Amino acid sequence: MANRPENYDEDARLLAKERQGDNAAPLSISQISQMLKRTVEDRFGHVRLRGELSGVKRAASGHMYCALKDENAVIDGVMWRGNAGRLAFRPEDGVEVIATGKLTTYPGRSKYQIVIESMEIAGEGALLALLAKLKAKLEAEGLFAPERKRRLPFLPRTIGVVTSPTGAVIRDILHRLGDRFPSHVVVWPVMVQGQGSAEQVANAVRGFSALPPNGPVPRPDLLIVARGGGSIEDLWSFNEEVVVRAIAESTIPTISAVGHETDTTLADFAADLRAPTPTAAAELAVPVRQELMAMLDEYAARQRRGVVRPVALARERLISWSERLPDPKMLVEAQGQRLDDLTDRLRRGLAGRAEQARRALAESGGGLRPALLQRHVVQLRRDLARVPDPGILARQRVREAGQALASLSRLLPQLNPYAPLERGYAVVTDPSGHAVTTRESAAAQAGLTLRFRDGTLDVTPGESAPPAPRPRKAARRSSQDDPASGQQSLF
Repeated sequence: MANRPENYDEDARLLAKERQGDNAAPLSISQISQMLKRTVEDRFGHVRLRGELSGVKRAASGHMYCALKDENAVIDGVMWRGNAGRLAFRPEDGVEVIATGKLTTYPGRSKYQIVIESMEIAGEGALLALLAKLKAKLEAEGLFAPERKRRLPFLPRTIGVVTSPTGAVIRDILHRLGDRFPSHVVVWPVMVQGQGSAEQVANAVRGFSALPPNGPVPRPDLLIVARGGGSIEDLWSFNEEVVVRAIAESTIPTISAVGHETDTTLADFAADLRAPTPTAAAELAVPVRQELMAMLDEYAARQRRGVVRPVALARERLISWSERLPDPKMLVEAQGQRLDDLTDRLRRGLAGRAEQARRALAESGGGLRPALLQRHVVQLRRDLARVPDPGILARQRVREAGQALASLSRLLPQLNPYAPLERGYAVVTDPSGHAVTTRESAAAQAGLTLRFRDGTLDVTPGESAPPAPRPRKAARRSSQDDPASGQQSLF
């Protein structure tokens, strides 16, 4: 003991030893965790907590894990599969709820948590907030778009009704259909309220759509999803996402008739048509049979009138026109008299025409005596004898043509443009072969061709045209002539 340092601390020892008078044995972590667990569960055996859901997730086992929070604190929560499957709504982040259960601890993470046995939405305000959030989500997906709405069939042969088979709704629908237009109705019984009702309604809508056209159960031409009035909690099944999606995906035109006129659910937005009441849905589904029969009778009467009226009008016009016509006998007598007149005129005209022809023939026949004809033939022969020989005329024409050709031949050398080349002249042409007649146009060409008596010579004008030369006695050699190039300048 005398060798201990001055700063030796009795509590700072390397090995744990029991102290004198200390009867508290050290506890293991599991032991203290169990003690805490019993203490919390005994003290808070059953609690109800109000808070906002956060971090909601479903495990593959079916358990639900979440957290409940308010402005200052957070507590973890777990809901086992059996209780989670009985929830009347779909938990989502941000929804304010009241959770009932018991507090416990989770030794594996040194946390305390609540094991939730039941969960409810905390008041109508929170329920409406959840409804608005779901509506915005489905509307963004286009499930409520007007262009998705389909027209209802005018006269459906079979009507499918999704509702409770024991309520007053189905009786009202059947009674109203019987009054207006008796139709074949197929009822798919479902629960319209409570746990599992949303899934039943969705399955019924999808079941009707899946029916084959010619199966043992007739496939409806129109669906009515109906329920009586109630509070927002009573109608909540028709706000569930599974029901809304089933109605939107239905291949059969659907009428939503949920609640009274002032009640509105998301199923109303997804359906092709919303009815204020189930009775109104039956009125929208079929027309009034008596009204249709009266309309058909009216159309038949109008058709008959449309057929008979033109005939009556035509008869009236015929009678009116017939009264204005003269007596047919008078018309026939007048035309008969005119026919007699024309017949008499024709007879007289034919007789006169024949007499004129007879006189003309007699006059013409007098000039056909043989002596006259023979004298005319002699005269024609004399005239023919005076006509010159055709050969003489032809030879005379050839001789005249030869003289004209000789004159042209003598004139041709004078008109030949190349004849002056024999006398020492030259023809100047541009590269395209056109004659160049002025000094200015020659200077503007890049090259010229001189045609002489014995051939052509290509020349190049000077870069700048010299002034016009004055007349002089002896030609002087140009300074631009290049003997070495073999080509002379024109200027």
